[in-house]
Amino acid sequence: MIVITRYSVSEAETEAFRIDADAAVAVLAERPGFLRHRIGRATDDPTLWTVVTEWEGAGYYRRALSDFDVKITAVPLLSRAIDEPSAFEILDTLDTP
Repeated sequence: MIVITRYSVSEAETEAFRIDADAAVAVLAERPGFLRHRIGRATDDPTLWTVVTEWEGAGYYRRALSDFDVKITAVPLLSRAIDEPSAFEILDTLDTP
């Protein structure tokens, strides 16, 4: 599964956001079932950011959110996300060599 959260971040908040996003991803990466992440910014709107994490399954992600370190470090960032669906089941994929 993938989790895609989007954020509206002013230019003045960019550095603090990156620090918070890096810390959140670091603590999530320690949890079982975590596969990878990406942090990105929209090319047409530099105030729109995304944090994408990939998990072995929804249960892993849900259990990760209940971890104490995740609650302290990642949940405050996740609570600032734009209010929209964020968890997606992967139905098809193609990996290139």
